[in-house]
Amino acid sequence: MPPTQSESVIKNIIREIEQECASYGEVASDTLIAFMVKAVVLDPSNGFNMDRTLIKSDVEKLVKLCVNRLLDSKNPSLDTIKMQVYFDMNYTNREEFIEEHHRILESKLDFVTREITDNRACAQKELESLYRKIVSYVLLRTGVGSPTDIKIVREATAALQSVFPQAELGTFLSLSKKDKELQLKELSMIVTGIRLFNRETGKGGEGIEFLPDILHEAIPATAQHIDSQLQIAQDQAYRYTAILEKVTNNPLLSVELKPYMLKELLYNVRQYEIFLKIILSEIITCAQEVKLMTKQLGALLEQLKMNVSSKTAIPTSQVFDETVLIGILSNLTTNLERFLGTHEILFPEEAIQDLLREVTVKTDMYRLKEHMEERVHLVDFRKQEWLFPETTANFDKLLIQYRGFCGYTLATTDGLLLPGNPAIGILKHKEKYYTFNSRSAAYSFAENPEHYINLITEKAKKNAELIQLLELHQQFETLIPCSEIKVITKHIKPITKSETGTQTDTHILPPTIVRSYDWNEWELRRKAIKLANLRQKVTHSVQTDLSHMRRENYSQVYPTRNAATQSMREGSTAVPRPQIYIAGLRGGQTKTTYGVKVNLTRAVDET
Repeated sequence: MPPTQSESVIKNIIREIEQECASYGEVASDTLIAFMVKAVVLDPSNGFNMDRTLIKSDVEKLVKLCVNRLLDSKNPSLDTIKMQVYFDMNYTNREEFIEEHHRILESKLDFVTREITDNRACAQKELESLYRKIVSYVLLRTGVGSPTDIKIVREATAALQSVFPQAELGTFLSLSKKDKELQLKELSMIVTGIRLFNRETGKGGEGIEFLPDILHEAIPATAQHIDSQLQIAQDQAYRYTAILEKVTNNPLLSVELKPYMLKELLYNVRQYEIFLKIILSEIITCAQEVKLMTKQLGALLEQLKMNVSSKTAIPTSQVFDETVLIGILSNLTTNLERFLGTHEILFPEEAIQDLLREVTVKTDMYRLKEHMEERVHLVDFRKQEWLFPETTANFDKLLIQYRGFCGYTLATTDGLLLPGNPAIGILKHKEKYYTFNSRSAAYSFAENPEHYINLITEKAKKNAELIQLLELHQQFETLIPCSEIKVITKHIKPITKSETGTQTDTHILPPTIVRSYDWNEWELRRKAIKLANLRQKVTHSVQTDLSHMRRENYSQVYPTRNAATQSMREGSTAVPRPQIYIAGLRGGQTKTTYGVKVNLTRAVDET
């Protein structure tokens, strides 16, 4: 099927599912429906063939299955998928958020900017109107005060007149459009700096809220709330894991307990935990940025107090960005909580406590310490490559598969999530890295990695929420979230360490030291006098009786020379070649053979 036709069919299926859900009073977004369609098609139990074109009966079956799953209000798997879709559509990293926020701000100011830069004012009233628009632009761009408050407008006008009098509008109008925009941005920063300085000295700053103080209160409160929610989610995950381990060791409990439902709840709370950690890391980054900017702001204000004529710009827009980002992250955390409603319905607290009898609830940290002393022995593996903290420089920055969960346990226990312990050893297989919760699990997985990887892939086809939870996007390219498409993650390769030695020659190049050089002029004078005195000396030689036998003697010989003679003329004679024939050797009519000898040799004188 051509791509255009396939896309049209998918859109029709999504529209039909959306209408079916709306008839039952359920509102589902196109993104959620599209994810559910792909998840249903991937599930092998539904019987869809990915290589065959969907016929009408297949489409009807697909719509029915998707609608049933979307209307199931007591399905933890659906809640996890909704949580993933919501987070993917509403969360963005810090750099992208600031860039998008500035883009939106520029789009809102675009109309006011065009009114100023395209203005061709000539009359006095037109120039006054243009000046008021510039004041409004300054207030709107920085967000420090409302342009409708008369007191704020008067203060901003006075600050603008101190650096940009109305008489300079003629020069401003003669500039190019790009230069006008740059000057407007610069004036906004200068006027804001003057107003902040006036607020600091107590001589103005009408309507200015000191954002750093507000953020110093908001950030700790937000971080504390997220940390408490994270602790609750982790405790819930630890309890679910302990119960599932109990069921794994005692298969008889699986008949009454429905472990598949408990695993879906575990996936739900683990995904919630991961999202909270992402948000908390952003909050911590915001706190660090606010602390740095507050320090810079204080230093700039002190500099302004020492030199009032300085027109230093104050980074108020950056502080405002942090304020908006904190608000968005806080709302995002609050909205994620509504995807946890099925926990109390399916497994109330009383039922959980009954299942936890005679069970030790282990935290992730406890599990790591439990097998800390176990290490993989390299002598047991000749073909696989293992990484350890002491031999790998960027050990903590490696991208571990399955978000750090043990791949062997995940494959052999039908989806149980246990944290892997990197201290045991990280297996490198086809440029990917795997951790395990015990040495025995590591040995079993290393014997046949592809077998266990395929088992995990098949498990993810049945539980689509595992694709994003375990970051299996490479195996399922059609379900890559938007955040993964925007930013391509660069895989960090391990930097292994080994003992090496090098040796350098003492003198690679021949020495260039001039031994006869001397810097002391007196020494040079002494050498010159010595040479001058030698010119007046005579050298004598004496031979003794003991040394005359050691004298070297030489003798000369004359080798014989090769001689040759030449005769007057070379001569030669030719002898005729004998030619003798015998006739009659073949016989004849008679019994006796008679031979006749014929000599045809030419005479000597004839040659």
